[in-house]
Amino acid sequence: MAKSLSNPQIIAHLEKSLNFTIFDVRWIPCSARFVVIGSHPRGTGALQLFELGQKELVCTKAYEKKSSLKCCTFGATSLQERHLACGTFDGRMETYDLERADVPVYTVKAHDEIVNCIDGVGGLGIGIGAPEIVTGSRDGTVKVWDVRQERDPVALMAPADNETKRDCWAVAFGNAYTESERVIASGYDNGDIKLFDLRTMSVRWETNIKNGVCGLQFDRKDIVMNKLVATSLESKFVTFDVRTQHPKDGFASISEKAHKSTIWGVRHLPQNRDIFMTLGGNGSVCLWKYSYPKDRVKVDGDGVEKGVAGTLEQIQNVVLGTQPISAFDWSPDKEGLCVCSGFDQTVRVCIVTKLKSL
Repeated sequence: MAKSLSNPQIIAHLEKSLNFTIFDVRWIPCSARFVVIGSHPRGTGALQLFELGQKELVCTKAYEKKSSLKCCTFGATSLQERHLACGTFDGRMETYDLERADVPVYTVKAHDEIVNCIDGVGGLGIGIGAPEIVTGSRDGTVKVWDVRQERDPVALMAPADNETKRDCWAVAFGNAYTESERVIASGYDNGDIKLFDLRTMSVRWETNIKNGVCGLQFDRKDIVMNKLVATSLESKFVTFDVRTQHPKDGFASISEKAHKSTIWGVRHLPQNRDIFMTLGGNGSVCLWKYSYPKDRVKVDGDGVEKGVAGTLEQIQNVVLGTQPISAFDWSPDKEGLCVCSGFDQTVRVCIVTKLKSL
Protein backbone atom coordinates (compact mmCIF):
# COMPACT_ATOMS: atom_id res chain seq x y z
CA MET A 1 0.00 0.00 0.00
CA ALA A 2 1.47 3.35 -1.07
CA LYS A 3 2.08 5.93 1.62
CA SER A 4 0.58 9.42 1.82
CA LEU A 5 0.93 11.72 -1.20
CA SER A 6 2.87 14.17 0.99
CA ASN A 7 5.70 11.64 1.08
CA PRO A 8 8.16 11.09 -1.77
CA GLN A 9 6.52 9.13 -4.58
CA ILE A 10 8.07 6.34 -6.68
CA ILE A 11 6.82 6.76 -10.25
CA ALA A 12 7.44 4.23 -13.03
CA HIS A 13 8.43 6.54 -15.90
CA LEU A 14 9.43 4.17 -18.72
CA GLU A 15 9.62 0.40 -19.00
CA LYS A 16 10.63 -2.15 -21.61
CA SER A 17 10.20 -5.90 -21.79
CA LEU A 18 13.30 -7.82 -22.94
CA ASN A 19 13.84 -11.32 -24.31
CA PHE A 20 16.38 -12.49 -21.72
CA THR A 21 16.68 -12.88 -17.94
CA ILE A 22 18.09 -9.69 -16.43
CA PHE A 23 20.56 -10.04 -13.58
CA ASP A 24 21.98 -6.52 -13.15
CA VAL A 25 21.56 -2.91 -14.29
CA ARG A 26 23.89 0.07 -13.95
CA TRP A 27 23.68 3.72 -14.93
CA ILE A 28 26.58 4.74 -17.17
CA PRO A 29 28.26 7.62 -15.27
CA CYS A 30 27.79 11.14 -16.67
CA SER A 31 25.15 10.07 -19.18
CA ALA A 32 21.44 9.44 -19.66
CA ARG A 33 22.19 5.81 -20.55
CA PHE A 34 22.30 2.57 -18.63
CA VAL A 35 23.57 -0.95 -19.24
CA VAL A 36 21.64 -4.19 -18.73
CA ILE A 37 23.28 -7.62 -18.39
CA GLY A 38 21.84 -11.10 -18.10
CA SER A 39 21.35 -14.50 -19.70
CA HIS A 40 19.69 -15.62 -22.94
CA PRO A 41 17.59 -18.83 -22.84
CA ARG A 42 20.34 -20.66 -24.75
CA GLY A 43 22.85 -19.92 -21.97
CA THR A 44 24.76 -17.09 -23.63
CA GLY A 45 25.36 -13.69 -22.05
CA ALA A 46 23.43 -10.52 -22.87
CA LEU A 47 24.91 -7.00 -22.63
CA GLN A 48 22.71 -4.17 -23.89
CA LEU A 49 22.92 -0.38 -23.72
CA PHE A 50 19.82 1.77 -23.43
CA GLU A 51 19.15 5.48 -23.57
CA LEU A 52 16.12 7.46 -22.46
CA GLY A 53 13.93 8.44 -25.39
CA GLN A 54 11.00 10.82 -25.11
CA LYS A 55 8.41 8.06 -24.94
CA GLU A 56 10.37 4.81 -24.68
CA LEU A 57 13.66 3.19 -23.78
CA VAL A 58 15.84 2.82 -26.86
CA CYS A 59 18.41 0.01 -27.18
CA THR A 60 21.48 1.57 -28.83
CA LYS A 61 23.85 -1.43 -28.70
CA ALA A 62 23.45 -5.13 -28.03
CA TYR A 63 26.15 -7.79 -27.58
CA GLU A 64 25.95 -11.53 -27.03
CA LYS A 65 28.64 -13.20 -24.91
CA LYS A 66 29.82 -16.80 -24.67
CA SER A 67 28.79 -17.15 -21.01
CA SER A 68 25.87 -15.63 -19.10
CA LEU A 69 26.65 -12.45 -17.19
CA LYS A 70 25.64 -12.34 -13.50
CA CYS A 71 26.83 -9.03 -12.02
CA CYS A 72 28.56 -5.78 -13.02
CA THR A 73 30.07 -2.53 -11.67
CA PHE A 74 31.64 0.74 -12.83
CA GLY A 75 33.27 1.20 -9.40
CA ALA A 76 36.90 0.76 -10.47
CA THR A 77 36.95 2.68 -13.76
CA SER A 78 37.77 6.31 -14.52
CA LEU A 79 35.13 8.75 -15.72
CA GLN A 80 37.04 9.02 -19.00
CA GLU A 81 37.09 5.26 -19.77
CA ARG A 82 33.87 4.08 -18.10
CA HIS A 83 34.81 0.41 -18.42
CA LEU A 84 32.22 -2.05 -17.11
CA ALA A 85 33.50 -4.97 -14.99
CA CYS A 86 31.36 -8.13 -15.19
CA GLY A 87 31.24 -11.49 -13.43
CA THR A 88 30.18 -14.50 -15.49
CA PHE A 89 28.51 -17.86 -14.93
CA ASP A 90 31.72 -19.70 -15.89
CA GLY A 91 33.78 -17.94 -13.21
CA ARG A 92 35.42 -15.21 -15.28
CA MET A 93 35.83 -11.53 -14.47
CA GLU A 94 35.87 -9.32 -17.56
CA THR A 95 35.96 -5.59 -18.23
CA TYR A 96 34.42 -4.02 -21.32
CA ASP A 97 34.77 -0.72 -23.16
CA LEU A 98 31.09 -0.10 -23.89
CA GLU A 99 31.90 1.70 -27.14
CA ARG A 100 33.61 -1.47 -28.43
CA ALA A 101 32.29 -4.29 -26.25
CA ASP A 102 32.76 -7.13 -28.77
CA VAL A 103 35.82 -8.34 -26.86
CA PRO A 104 36.81 -7.64 -23.24
CA VAL A 105 39.57 -5.18 -22.40
CA TYR A 106 40.62 -7.45 -19.54
CA THR A 107 39.66 -11.03 -18.73
CA VAL A 108 40.72 -13.50 -16.05
CA LYS A 109 39.53 -16.88 -14.79
CA ALA A 110 38.62 -15.53 -11.38
CA HIS A 111 36.80 -18.47 -9.76
CA ASP A 112 36.09 -22.16 -10.20
CA GLU A 113 32.34 -21.55 -10.18
CA ILE A 114 29.84 -18.75 -10.93
CA VAL A 115 30.75 -15.19 -9.90
CA ASN A 116 27.72 -14.18 -7.82
CA CYS A 117 28.69 -10.64 -6.88
CA ILE A 118 31.10 -7.85 -7.73
CA ASP A 119 32.01 -4.36 -6.49
CA GLY A 120 34.61 -1.76 -7.32
CA VAL A 121 36.37 1.16 -5.66
CA GLY A 122 38.99 3.76 -6.56
CA GLY A 123 37.25 4.75 -9.79
CA LEU A 124 34.78 7.52 -10.73
CA GLY A 125 36.54 9.73 -8.18
CA ILE A 126 35.07 7.65 -5.33
CA GLY A 127 37.50 6.26 -2.77
CA ILE A 128 41.17 7.04 -2.35
CA GLY A 129 43.76 4.51 -3.52
CA ALA A 130 44.22 2.02 -6.34
CA PRO A 131 41.26 1.04 -8.53
CA GLU A 132 40.26 -2.44 -7.37
CA ILE A 133 37.50 -4.94 -8.05
CA VAL A 134 36.24 -7.55 -5.57
CA THR A 135 34.42 -10.72 -6.64
CA GLY A 136 32.56 -13.35 -4.62
CA SER A 137 31.70 -16.82 -5.85
CA ARG A 138 29.88 -20.05 -5.18
CA ASP A 139 33.33 -21.62 -4.65
CA GLY A 140 33.44 -19.84 -1.26
CA THR A 141 36.27 -17.43 -2.09
CA VAL A 142 36.44 -13.64 -2.22
CA LYS A 143 39.15 -12.16 -4.43
CA VAL A 144 40.44 -8.63 -5.05
CA TRP A 145 41.69 -7.67 -8.52
CA ASP A 146 43.70 -4.78 -9.93
CA VAL A 147 43.11 -4.67 -13.69
CA ARG A 148 46.45 -2.86 -14.14
CA GLN A 149 48.22 -6.05 -13.08
CA GLU A 150 48.41 -9.49 -14.64
CA ARG A 151 46.18 -12.43 -13.87
CA ASP A 152 46.79 -13.01 -10.15
CA PRO A 153 44.50 -11.48 -7.50
CA VAL A 154 46.05 -8.91 -5.15
CA ALA A 155 44.16 -10.45 -2.20
CA LEU A 156 42.38 -13.75 -1.56
CA MET A 157 39.96 -14.63 1.23
CA ALA A 158 39.13 -18.35 1.28
CA PRO A 159 37.80 -20.82 3.87
CA ALA A 160 40.37 -22.87 5.77
CA ASP A 161 40.90 -26.49 4.79
CA ASN A 162 38.78 -27.71 7.71
CA GLU A 163 35.94 -25.23 7.06
CA THR A 164 32.85 -25.81 4.93
CA LYS A 165 32.74 -23.77 1.73
CA ARG A 166 29.85 -21.31 1.84
CA ASP A 167 28.29 -19.71 -1.22
CA CYS A 168 29.27 -15.99 -1.26
CA TRP A 169 26.22 -14.01 -2.34
CA ALA A 170 27.28 -10.39 -1.67
CA VAL A 171 30.41 -8.22 -1.47
CA ALA A 172 30.97 -4.50 -0.82
CA PHE A 173 33.93 -2.13 -0.52
CA GLY A 174 34.12 0.51 2.23
CA ASN A 175 36.37 2.62 4.45
CA ALA A 176 38.46 3.79 1.46
CA TYR A 177 39.26 7.21 2.93
CA THR A 178 43.07 7.03 2.75
CA GLU A 179 45.65 5.36 0.50
CA SER A 180 46.09 2.47 2.93
CA GLU A 181 42.65 1.97 4.52
CA ARG A 182 40.12 -0.27 2.80
CA VAL A 183 37.72 -3.01 3.92
CA ILE A 184 35.53 -5.59 2.22
CA ALA A 185 32.24 -6.86 3.59
CA SER A 186 31.15 -10.29 2.33
CA GLY A 187 27.85 -12.09 2.91
CA TYR A 188 27.18 -15.82 2.62
CA ASP A 189 24.28 -18.21 2.13
CA ASN A 190 24.29 -19.31 5.79
CA GLY A 191 23.88 -15.75 7.13
CA ASP A 192 27.56 -15.09 7.85
CA ILE A 193 28.89 -11.56 7.34
CA LYS A 194 32.66 -11.04 7.42
CA LEU A 195 34.56 -7.75 7.41
CA PHE A 196 38.04 -8.09 5.88
CA ASP A 197 40.62 -5.37 6.56
CA LEU A 198 42.83 -5.12 3.45
CA ARG A 199 45.49 -3.11 5.31
CA THR A 200 46.11 -5.80 7.94
CA MET A 201 44.89 -8.69 5.71
CA SER A 202 42.75 -10.08 8.51
CA VAL A 203 39.11 -10.57 9.49
CA ARG A 204 38.23 -7.48 11.47
CA TRP A 205 34.73 -8.60 12.51
CA GLU A 206 32.19 -11.29 11.75
CA THR A 207 28.61 -12.06 12.69
CA ASN A 208 25.63 -14.13 11.58
CA ILE A 209 22.14 -12.78 10.83
CA LYS A 210 20.54 -16.29 10.64
CA ASN A 211 19.39 -16.00 7.02
CA GLY A 212 21.30 -15.98 3.72
CA VAL A 213 22.77 -12.56 2.93
CA CYS A 214 21.44 -11.41 -0.47
CA GLY A 215 22.83 -7.87 -0.51
CA LEU A 216 25.40 -5.66 1.22
CA GLN A 217 26.28 -2.00 0.86
CA PHE A 218 28.09 0.67 2.86
CA ASP A 219 26.32 4.01 2.82
CA ARG A 220 29.54 5.50 1.39
CA LYS A 221 32.74 3.83 0.19
CA ASP A 222 35.04 6.83 0.52
CA ILE A 223 34.55 7.85 4.17
CA VAL A 224 35.42 6.34 7.52
CA MET A 225 33.03 3.39 7.88
CA ASN A 226 29.65 4.73 8.91
CA LYS A 227 26.77 2.32 8.16
CA LEU A 228 26.46 -1.10 6.54
CA VAL A 229 23.11 -2.51 5.40
CA ALA A 230 22.66 -6.27 4.90
CA THR A 231 19.54 -7.72 3.26
CA SER A 232 18.55 -11.35 3.56
CA LEU A 233 16.02 -14.09 3.05
CA GLU A 234 12.85 -14.21 5.17
CA SER A 235 11.96 -10.50 4.73
CA LYS A 236 14.69 -9.17 7.01
CA PHE A 237 17.42 -6.56 6.68
CA VAL A 238 19.90 -5.29 9.25
CA THR A 239 21.53 -1.85 9.48
CA PHE A 240 24.85 -1.82 11.34
CA ASP A 241 26.43 1.32 12.77
CA VAL A 242 30.04 0.49 11.87
CA ARG A 243 31.60 3.66 13.25
CA THR A 244 32.23 2.24 16.76
CA GLN A 245 33.32 -1.37 17.30
CA HIS A 246 33.04 -2.91 20.75
CA PRO A 247 35.63 -5.65 21.54
CA LYS A 248 32.93 -8.16 22.60
CA ASP A 249 29.62 -6.95 21.20
CA GLY A 250 30.89 -5.74 17.83
CA PHE A 251 28.77 -3.16 16.03
CA ALA A 252 25.37 -1.82 17.12
CA SER A 253 22.55 -2.75 14.76
CA ILE A 254 18.85 -2.46 14.08
CA SER A 255 16.84 -5.04 12.10
CA GLU A 256 13.62 -4.48 10.18
CA LYS A 257 11.09 -6.60 8.29
CA ALA A 258 9.84 -5.63 4.83
CA HIS A 259 8.37 -6.88 1.55
CA LYS A 260 7.01 -10.14 3.14
CA SER A 261 9.56 -11.95 0.95
CA THR A 262 13.27 -12.18 0.22
CA ILE A 263 14.99 -8.78 0.15
CA TRP A 264 17.22 -9.05 -2.90
CA GLY A 265 19.39 -5.99 -2.38
CA VAL A 266 19.93 -2.47 -1.09
CA ARG A 267 21.07 0.76 -2.76
CA HIS A 268 21.89 3.99 -0.96
CA LEU A 269 21.02 7.30 -2.57
CA PRO A 270 24.29 8.86 -3.83
CA GLN A 271 23.18 12.37 -2.84
CA ASN A 272 22.06 11.42 0.70
CA ARG A 273 23.69 8.51 2.51
CA ASP A 274 20.82 8.15 5.02
CA ILE A 275 18.25 7.30 2.33
CA PHE A 276 18.21 3.86 0.74
CA MET A 277 16.02 1.53 -1.31
CA THR A 278 15.41 -2.17 -0.64
CA LEU A 279 14.32 -4.62 -3.35
CA GLY A 280 11.58 -7.14 -2.66
CA GLY A 281 10.92 -10.66 -3.88
CA ASN A 282 7.24 -9.72 -4.19
CA GLY A 283 7.99 -7.16 -6.94
CA SER A 284 8.07 -4.15 -4.62
CA VAL A 285 10.64 -1.53 -3.66
CA CYS A 286 10.77 0.24 -0.28
CA LEU A 287 12.34 3.64 0.41
CA TRP A 288 13.85 4.04 3.89
CA LYS A 289 15.35 6.82 5.99
CA TYR A 290 17.86 6.18 8.77
CA SER A 291 17.94 8.63 11.68
CA TYR A 292 20.89 8.81 14.07
CA PRO A 293 20.39 8.66 17.85
CA LYS A 294 21.14 11.69 20.01
CA ASP A 295 24.35 9.99 21.19
CA ARG A 296 25.96 7.51 18.78
CA VAL A 297 28.38 6.24 21.45
CA LYS A 298 27.87 5.16 25.05
CA VAL A 299 30.29 3.78 27.63
CA ASP A 300 29.63 0.32 29.08
CA GLY A 301 30.28 -0.84 32.66
CA ASP A 302 33.95 -1.51 31.85
CA GLY A 303 34.53 1.97 30.49
CA VAL A 304 34.67 0.79 26.87
CA GLU A 305 32.91 2.73 24.11
CA LYS A 306 29.96 1.03 22.46
CA GLY A 307 27.90 2.09 19.46
CA VAL A 308 24.21 2.98 19.62
CA ALA A 309 21.93 2.14 16.69
CA GLY A 310 19.55 4.70 15.24
CA THR A 311 16.00 4.29 13.94
CA LEU A 312 14.51 3.40 10.56
CA GLU A 313 11.43 4.89 8.92
CA GLN A 314 9.75 3.49 5.81
CA ILE A 315 9.08 6.45 3.54
CA GLN A 316 7.45 4.71 0.60
CA ASN A 317 6.50 1.21 -0.60
CA VAL A 318 5.43 0.55 -4.20
CA VAL A 319 4.79 -2.65 -6.14
CA LEU A 320 6.35 -2.41 -9.61
CA GLY A 321 5.84 -5.96 -10.90
CA THR A 322 4.78 -9.51 -10.14
CA GLN A 323 8.29 -11.00 -9.99
CA PRO A 324 11.26 -10.21 -7.70
CA ILE A 325 13.07 -6.90 -8.24
CA SER A 326 16.59 -8.27 -8.48
CA ALA A 327 18.65 -5.24 -9.51
CA PHE A 328 18.50 -1.49 -8.93
CA ASP A 329 20.75 1.52 -9.47
CA TRP A 330 20.42 5.22 -8.67
CA SER A 331 21.62 7.74 -11.21
CA PRO A 332 24.81 9.31 -9.78
CA ASP A 333 24.08 12.56 -11.62
CA LYS A 334 20.32 13.17 -11.33
CA GLU A 335 18.85 12.87 -7.84
CA GLY A 336 15.79 10.63 -7.75
CA LEU A 337 16.32 9.03 -11.15
CA CYS A 338 16.75 5.26 -10.94
CA VAL A 339 16.61 2.07 -13.00
CA CYS A 340 15.55 -1.39 -11.84
CA SER A 341 14.88 -4.80 -13.29
CA GLY A 342 13.00 -7.91 -12.27
CA PHE A 343 12.68 -11.56 -13.15
CA ASP A 344 9.67 -10.64 -15.31
CA GLN A 345 12.37 -9.67 -17.89
CA THR A 346 11.37 -6.02 -17.70
CA VAL A 347 13.63 -3.04 -17.14
CA ARG A 348 12.05 0.08 -15.61
CA VAL A 349 13.22 3.67 -15.25
CA CYS A 350 11.61 5.29 -12.22
CA ILE A 351 11.56 8.74 -10.66
CA VAL A 352 11.50 9.27 -6.89
CA THR A 353 10.12 12.71 -6.01
CA LYS A 354 10.62 15.07 -3.06
CA LEU A 355 13.89 13.52 -1.86
CA LYS A 356 15.25 16.93 -0.84
CA SER A 357 12.41 17.21 1.69
CA LEU A 358 13.70 14.25 3.75
